[in-house]
Amino acid sequence: MKIALAADHGGFDMKQMLIARLRKAGHEVTDLGAATPDPDDDYPDYVIPLARAVAAGAVDRGIVICGSGVGASVVANKVKGIRAGLCHDHYSVRQGVEDDDMNVLCLGGRVMGIEVAWDHAQTFISATFSGAERHRRRLSKVAQLEG
Repeated sequence: MKIALAADHGGFDMKQMLIARLRKAGHEVTDLGAATPDPDDDYPDYVIPLARAVAAGAVDRGIVICGSGVGASVVANKVKGIRAGLCHDHYSVRQGVEDDDMNVLCLGGRVMGIEVAWDHAQTFISATFSGAERHRRRLSKVAQLEG
């Protein structure tokens, strides 16, 4: 699977660890920054290019990481075609993909450890959208908001 990752300074270390693990697992990974852990960087500078890459189909899915994951989630969801979810548990990650066709996973680098983040990344990548009529109907209503 083609996966892009992006993080500001709050998620930089976790991003680096996830990239290494994802590559070792055989995924094609694109690192969209940050290149260094600069405490003065701004998460939109990294999240917006990732969200646009996912929306354009350049990558299959994206994982964004900031300190809490909240800011990354807010900005990712501003990009048309993105369904980003901030997840703190295994169930929500799987359900987010299966029911809501989530295409960007948001994580908090300061609120979870690497093993939980790795579990979430693996779950996100392995889950598939169910395509159930009720879920398509709901997503159609969401898409109407995008204009």
